[in-house]
Amino acid sequence: MKKGNPFTLTFGKQPNEYISRYENTDTILSTFEADNPVSQAYLIEGIRGSGKTVLMTSIANELKKNTDWIVIDLNSTQSLIDDCAMRLVDSCKKFPDLLKQGFNISVAGFGIGVNGNETPKDSISIIDDILSSLKKHHKKVVITIDEVLHDDNMRHFASQFQIFVRKDYPVFLIMTGLYENIYAIQNDPALTFLLRTPKIHLEPLSMLQITKQYAEIFQLDQDKAKNLAQITKGYAFAFQALGLLYYEHREEMELNEILSKLDDMLDDFVYKKIWDSLSRQDKDVVLTIKKENTKVSDICKKLNMTSSVFSKYRERLMKRGIITSPQHGYVSLALPRFESIAKNYE
Repeated sequence: MKKGNPFTLTFGKQPNEYISRYENTDTILSTFEADNPVSQAYLIEGIRGSGKTVLMTSIANELKKNTDWIVIDLNSTQSLIDDCAMRLVDSCKKFPDLLKQGFNISVAGFGIGVNGNETPKDSISIIDDILSSLKKHHKKVVITIDEVLHDDNMRHFASQFQIFVRKDYPVFLIMTGLYENIYAIQNDPALTFLLRTPKIHLEPLSMLQITKQYAEIFQLDQDKAKNLAQITKGYAFAFQALGLLYYEHREEMELNEILSKLDDMLDDFVYKKIWDSLSRQDKDVVLTIKKENTKVSDICKKLNMTSSVFSKYRERLMKRGIITSPQHGYVSLALPRFESIAKNYE
């Protein structure tokens, strides 16, 4: 690979060539930084490769620039409460005068030393004490959780987070997840506050911004840059993957050869996982969409399916970010080159 390729396929890393989602970023930042925030949590929902983690990372990076904010990144596969307590303690070590009583994690587990006395405290008590102290010092905490799962771990953490909010602590939460996981969490009877939590569903990237970046980086005229941009359909991973391949191979390969490599990358990194997550009926619907603006009536006829039954699959596939409905009575695949790749899975 040539040195200096500005594109990357590393998930979650903010690339050098990054299409900013200005509206989404401003919405979350302005809410969290308000004197009386209308919400202390946001959910970012989208299909694999849509840029959920990159958006969350960019917001976290913005908040890190302000010394009034402490950013805590949690791993959804670990104990969220224990992980949060440990990371809060580590972060507060940067502020020696923040915790007057001097918190020290004991070697054997999660006890906590106060004024030199080994007084065992559980993780919730540690978090509670720290958040109380942070409030007095006018500092705020934002917790980020990537690819949340609907399990007991998440249920326990979210319930406790709600208690911290009720105590008026300066604690905020950003979580990313696939549609099905966010839906399950929001509709958990034990987590009703998350049902009211604002949700950002990631739309395709701006075609205008993709065209502009491709034109500038590759020194292309507007039409050629636009043609490249249209190949991506605004899909964040495709924007990076096509950019990376075109940067590397544009001098010795024809475009169709580059697109063949793009198909391999889309397959390896995201599409196979997306395909495996679909039901048999979902897959049948996807395989009948052969071109842009496929007639719903043609799909129903081919699958021997009534329009009312099809509407259920259409709604689910649209929410998952796999298809779009550009006009009444028609559907298209939202993901670039998915039709030619998916047929090889059968």
